[in-house]
Amino acid sequence: MAIGIAKQDNYLHNGNGKVVLQRDVQFLKEEIKKIAKKKNAVIITHIYQRLEVQDIADHVGDSLALSRFAAKTNADIIVFCGVHFMAETAKLLNPLKTILLPDLQSGCPMADMISVDDLRAFKAEHPGAPVICYVNSNADVKAESDVCCTSTNAVQIVSSFKDKEIIFVPDKGLGVWVQEQLPDKKIHIYDGFCPTHYQITPKDVFIMREKYPRAVVVAHPECDPEVWRLADFVGSTSQIYKFVSNHSKQHFIILSEQGLVARMQRDMPHKIIVTTFPLPLCPNMKYHKLENVLNALVNNVNEIKIKPDRFKKAAQTITRMFKITESKEQKNTNSWEGPRKQEETGVNSVIPTRC
Repeated sequence: MAIGIAKQDNYLHNGNGKVVLQRDVQFLKEEIKKIAKKKNAVIITHIYQRLEVQDIADHVGDSLALSRFAAKTNADIIVFCGVHFMAETAKLLNPLKTILLPDLQSGCPMADMISVDDLRAFKAEHPGAPVICYVNSNADVKAESDVCCTSTNAVQIVSSFKDKEIIFVPDKGLGVWVQEQLPDKKIHIYDGFCPTHYQITPKDVFIMREKYPRAVVVAHPECDPEVWRLADFVGSTSQIYKFVSNHSKQHFIILSEQGLVARMQRDMPHKIIVTTFPLPLCPNMKYHKLENVLNALVNNVNEIKIKPDRFKKAAQTITRMFKITESKEQKNTNSWEGPRKQEETGVNSVIPTRC
């Protein structure tokens, strides 16, 4: 059940208190699909989105899966139900296509924690070190970097550099995680973080372990290192989904955003999947609703544009990432099994679509 969406008889109660008849929701879904087909548009949706928004997507996944899908689509229009930097990434991969973001309020606090000036100052402190930029960053910061990475491929990207010293921006949770897996590297980590993942504390994990002693604890690397070090498995969103889906155990504690938890609860009703309280909720991911998806499609509003002087350099960081990952596919990259070592069952899962 999506946060802010409570099912009750024939009604859906959305996040702003408005009550919508389920038949109206179905009408919106049908209209969106009809207009998308007419305009040769695709809807791609991050798994942190509301479930009803995931339902109308052509593709649902994490940042890497969505980037790959965006790079290959033949659609004229991409409606991106994610946060702003994700829509920017889709534009960088598709300069001639129209990229629409249903609600422009859906920014990313972590991406906004570093500016171009901040990065230049950080580079000056570590001259000569290549800059690896987490995809959770704005286009102008990407343009000042050497290559991008996602949480799925961060270890692979960093290890592809022969340089001893690396600059990693902006996420310190992921940066520390990569550093611990690559101890021969000296990684200079910027002090940015995901507020949603950082709201999960070690105390929360201890409480959940006490309540569910047989559960497997699974964490996203954007969590505080003191949190993911307590987990049995650490991986990206798609890796978490695949791990839980294929694991023989039935009880899981998920240390990540509530949208992922809601999706797995729906897709895997035979498993007990829980998270911490208060719910780790990214409010910016929840701005997108069926109404503004339809509005974006009908009126072509909220088109993503990137300054020409930043576009080429920013796009190169994405294409370099793909070249590195495609030239040397590595299994089990960027996943880690913790103190109660569980069986890893796969990586790079693509979440089912049109479900």
